[in-house]
Amino acid sequence: MSKLPVIVGFGGVNAAGRSSFHHGYRRLVVDALPEDKAARTYRSLAAIMGIPADQAGSDTQRQYMRDHTLIRKIEGNIFDTDQVGWNKRMALSGADGVLEFVTRARDLPDALPGGWEVTELGGGKVSVRVGEDCHVLLPTTRKIEVSSAGQLPTGFDPASLYASRNHPRGLQMAICGASDALKSMGLEWQTVMDNIRPDQMGVYASSAMAQLDDNGFGGLLGARANGGRVSSKQLALGLADMPADFVSAYVLGNVGTSGPSLGACATFFYNLRQAVNDIRNGLTKVAVVGVAESGVDPRVIDGYYTMGALASDADLLKLDAGKGLTEPDYRRASRPFSSNCGFTISESSQFIVLFDDELALQLGAQIHGAVADVFTNADGYKKSISSPGVGNYLTAAKAVAAASGIIGDKAIKTRSFVQSHGTSTPQNRVTESHILNETAKIFGIENWPVAAIKAYIGHSIGASSGDQLIASLGVWQDNILPGIATIDHIADDVHQSNLRLQKEHMHVEPDSLDVAILNAKGFGGNNASVALLAPHLSEKMLRGRHGNKAWQAYLVRREQVQAAAADYDDAACETGFSVRYQFGENVLDGGDLEMSRAGIGIKGWAEKVALEFESPYASWLKSKD
Repeated sequence: MSKLPVIVGFGGVNAAGRSSFHHGYRRLVVDALPEDKAARTYRSLAAIMGIPADQAGSDTQRQYMRDHTLIRKIEGNIFDTDQVGWNKRMALSGADGVLEFVTRARDLPDALPGGWEVTELGGGKVSVRVGEDCHVLLPTTRKIEVSSAGQLPTGFDPASLYASRNHPRGLQMAICGASDALKSMGLEWQTVMDNIRPDQMGVYASSAMAQLDDNGFGGLLGARANGGRVSSKQLALGLADMPADFVSAYVLGNVGTSGPSLGACATFFYNLRQAVNDIRNGLTKVAVVGVAESGVDPRVIDGYYTMGALASDADLLKLDAGKGLTEPDYRRASRPFSSNCGFTISESSQFIVLFDDELALQLGAQIHGAVADVFTNADGYKKSISSPGVGNYLTAAKAVAAASGIIGDKAIKTRSFVQSHGTSTPQNRVTESHILNETAKIFGIENWPVAAIKAYIGHSIGASSGDQLIASLGVWQDNILPGIATIDHIADDVHQSNLRLQKEHMHVEPDSLDVAILNAKGFGGNNASVALLAPHLSEKMLRGRHGNKAWQAYLVRREQVQAAAADYDDAACETGFSVRYQFGENVLDGGDLEMSRAGIGIKGWAEKVALEFESPYASWLKSKD
């Protein structure tokens, strides 16, 4: 019988704050929350933004926290949008046709350009005469064309949480996100390890863009061009699989599967698909799934801007022409399904922990939802690699069909909602709305609620589908589907006959939504859609499978787990993140193994890696005659 992958922990950080315990989601809908939940959300933000806890309730500090979270103008701790460094190419020549200058001898290039005459001046200096134009690169600055982004909350620095050394920012965020997800479970990690074999765990994490800041590929590729030197770490730490490698080596001590996947803007779901399939097929019992993406970098922004993909300051002003604005409305840079001009880049690290249903009941784990299935399809032949194609029609329809197979065709019409990709580009508003609208039609859904959370936090590329998943868990917790708050109308070319797209938050009755259909589209034809099951539905399914006696025993075990999880949240609301980072601890080598034909024992693990396999191909060697 197939296993059900259930979500037993989740965490991370994005422009809305800490993800665990729904704090990031609640920042999106904070004005619609009751005061007790709003106050706790502000406490959580204050803890990571460096605001004293006793000030978190003041109107002044609350306004500060609102102003310095979500999409906003890029702040100087990332980079100065008015003074972005670059090298200006210049051709120099002397007034009389001969250019002469003095420099240090050690600064001369190893191979002198043709036409240079060098004269020793003493004291380590030389005079250089150039009889023709001399081409140089002059370090200077410029104002960048895009000034808005969904950057992490002001004052939060993931590098300060552990001995981060020269780690790229994305890897710092990966450590932070995975630790938060792990601690949100309310289970000691050693307890989990003691109840599975070492090879029954998997880490499925990556980044779509790799690590492009100066500590990663950005520094590697730019070092020599900028007169610097390549470091010994830049290439290794720049790799896109490093979030999985870091989490395996320094957070979990994972010796099981490591399965990083890349799927452009659908990368989180591509990782999730591998994890779900391995759990369903009994290959793993525990899966840590995540993406950490740090794209708020002037070089990355330059690339997307040149493609015409980002909402530039100039184009945002054009959208609001006639309003008398002298600078863009940065907060409203992302306007999904409305008149818009491009997406808004952001940074995010999102992780979830999946158990198979048996282990979840055995350990009394919390159940925040379950993943019924993940579908990925390519686009087929297409005229450009970045243009949309037909693949997303397939994934969206299959995700709804999978959910309908569980709750029925009648229920899917009124008990589901969509978490859209909703990038805020003119092309996406047309293509994705058509996909969702046509899907709704074939399943008889007449007024399908659609959320588009990139309106609040921007587009975190590979992590964006993780943002969508974790925000959906919040909908079931607080019964508020976030409205598309940054829009004032739906664009005329949006297909919406069967969709419900609205600016206002949508309040729903508890347990009235069974399924969320999560949709992601990526460059190159990387399409993915997920059928995500609500916690109340997931629990009903587990009661049905395991029986009432097993379920009641599980509820007793869960009480202690919930209490431990609440203790972590209480501490995090006071002091912020505390990361699990075990560099150089419990390092294993061949001497820590006990090897036999029956299995391999590993120091620190209660169970052995089994070496008894029943091959599905063994019977093929037997004659059928």
